[in-house]
Amino acid sequence: MPTQTPFAVLPALIPDIKSVYDAYFAAFAADADGRKMLEILFPGGYTSPEFRKAHTDGTLAWLHKAESQYTWKCVDVSTGDIVGMALCDVFIKPKTTKAERAYPGIPWLEGEQRERADKVLAPLCEAREKVMGGGSYIYVHAIAVDPKHQGRGAGAVIVKELINLSDDSSLPIYLESSASAEGLYKKMGFVRVPEESARVIHSKSVLGTETDVEVPLMIKTPAKTRL
Repeated sequence: MPTQTPFAVLPALIPDIKSVYDAYFAAFAADADGRKMLEILFPGGYTSPEFRKAHTDGTLAWLHKAESQYTWKCVDVSTGDIVGMALCDVFIKPKTTKAERAYPGIPWLEGEQRERADKVLAPLCEAREKVMGGGSYIYVHAIAVDPKHQGRGAGAVIVKELINLSDDSSLPIYLESSASAEGLYKKMGFVRVPEESARVIHSKSVLGTETDVEVPLMIKTPAKTRL
């Protein structure tokens, strides 16, 4: 029986950011839902060296002022390579006003491109507001594993690390899943947010898909608070 490669999930360091987002862009580009989101967020393209340099520089600038956002890297211990990542806001100190929690928009987009992105992202923010409000919680923006390393358990290791953080801190986890990842989250104890609490269905006319797409809204409570 083959030995499973060990992975370590660690805080990403400044020199890691380019490699962390190599995994992010590769994973999202390989997934139908993820690829559509990249096209909406970065309509000018996201593969050129010029774009990636600008993205890395912008991310590094943001990290110097981010108050609640954390980036993790998943490292293949046998090689030292970064094979996956996670990006989360950990709201230890709640944002108490709706103005603080309002949808911020996408500052690098303008005109019709921004309007399209708003039609996709604003409903997600509104749904999260309905479910989590001004409470303390962990919001997972993204979990990604480079397709070259998928199928080896790295995704589950990343999710388990976030579950450990949730259990240790007594903070629930909220995320928007892709259709392809929903099964993993359910296997690891997440549940769908009830439709009566919040539901997001993206219109095919906005996404440019053949059918409307419902987003699985997922939540997991800490082990010590579970009934």
